[in-house]
Amino acid sequence: MVAAFGGLIFGYDLGISVCASSITRIFGRRLTMLSGGILFLVGAGFNAFAQKVWMLIVGRMLLGFGIGCANQSVPIYVSEVAPYKYRGALNMMFQLAITIGIFVANVLNYFFAKMKNGEGWRYSLGLAAVPAVMIIIGAMFLPDSPSSLIERGKDEKAKQELIKIRGTSDVDEEFKDLVEASQSSMAVKHPWATLLKRHYRPQLVMAIAIPFFQQLTGMNVITFYAPVLFRTIGFGSNASLMSSMITGGFNALATFVSIFTVDKVGRRKLFLEGGAQMFICQIVITAAIASKFGVDGNPGILPKWYAFLVVGFICIYVMGFAWSWGPLGWLVPSEIFPLEVRSAAQSINVSVNMIFTFAIAQVFTSMLCHMKFGLFIFFAFFVLVMSGFIHKFLPETKGVPIEEMSVVWQNHSFWKKFVKSASEEANAKVDNSC
Repeated sequence: MVAAFGGLIFGYDLGISVCASSITRIFGRRLTMLSGGILFLVGAGFNAFAQKVWMLIVGRMLLGFGIGCANQSVPIYVSEVAPYKYRGALNMMFQLAITIGIFVANVLNYFFAKMKNGEGWRYSLGLAAVPAVMIIIGAMFLPDSPSSLIERGKDEKAKQELIKIRGTSDVDEEFKDLVEASQSSMAVKHPWATLLKRHYRPQLVMAIAIPFFQQLTGMNVITFYAPVLFRTIGFGSNASLMSSMITGGFNALATFVSIFTVDKVGRRKLFLEGGAQMFICQIVITAAIASKFGVDGNPGILPKWYAFLVVGFICIYVMGFAWSWGPLGWLVPSEIFPLEVRSAAQSINVSVNMIFTFAIAQVFTSMLCHMKFGLFIFFAFFVLVMSGFIHKFLPETKGVPIEEMSVVWQNHSFWKKFVKSASEEANAKVDNSC
């Protein structure tokens, strides 16, 4: 029954993500964020003051709607309004907020679990209202995306907002690009069907492959073994808390590194460096875990130097993930989609992420029981595959205006055979008219 309800909730969240794409396109990014924040706040209230099980279910459904709206609208909004020179850093604030949120939630849950009145769960669930209020307040004062306004036929307001965002009245060239992109977007009546066309093959592949690979980096197995090693070092009953705090701290720290470097060194270099770093750490940790834990999972008495060594490599691994696949898994998809399919493609990106998060959560324990330390090798193999995929198929998007992103595909050695240039499209239209 529990598994069935878990699957039902997952299916609901997935459906919300798909629906949110239409909401984002029709009503705009800002209103989608505001609506998601309000529903998230109401959901947190239902959970915190729940007296019956149905209140928890309704609260969870409202939280799912809020998450779906946020995942759909926030990355797109940031990519659309950010200056292209700083788009990577500003978009990565989304991932930074996620890492900080996880860290704070783990710490608070630890203390709430110790409440003697047994009401700690209410505080844990109710504090979800804090980020909800932050989203609501932020959305109330944020300008709407100029791209979204033009897409909804509000050109004059879009230009005013663009002037306000850029801080200068010299926006004619950028505004012209946005209008041209919007005109192409308006010609597309069915973005889901359009996304399946050959011309959009690069974006569709990236919308599926990047979130798929992001969930196969091995973070789950790393976080499973970390508390055991922290307990060995001497943290005792506080091992899980210290594991969350230390790995969470390194996660947040490394995300700051990516924020300051992504627009300087580029996306590809961070992807590839992070992949190499994770692969090396997984091989070292595999050898260390295999020598002490064996196949029975009982390490016996571990020397502290050994535990410190493995924990050190775990932290290095977490940092590699946090400045590569963690934030870039959200950044790159949000900036490569053309306006006419942007909402639909982002919905696919979020949905694939959720599908494989759910799938790995379901099979992870079983895989761990059967494969033991071999699970590290399983994920290390996929890190190699995903690094090869990035090296071969992902062009560099650093410093490219979002409305001119089609150029990087046209110039790519592999994708150029799928993507037509503007002149080729014009010639095709002339030929068709003849």
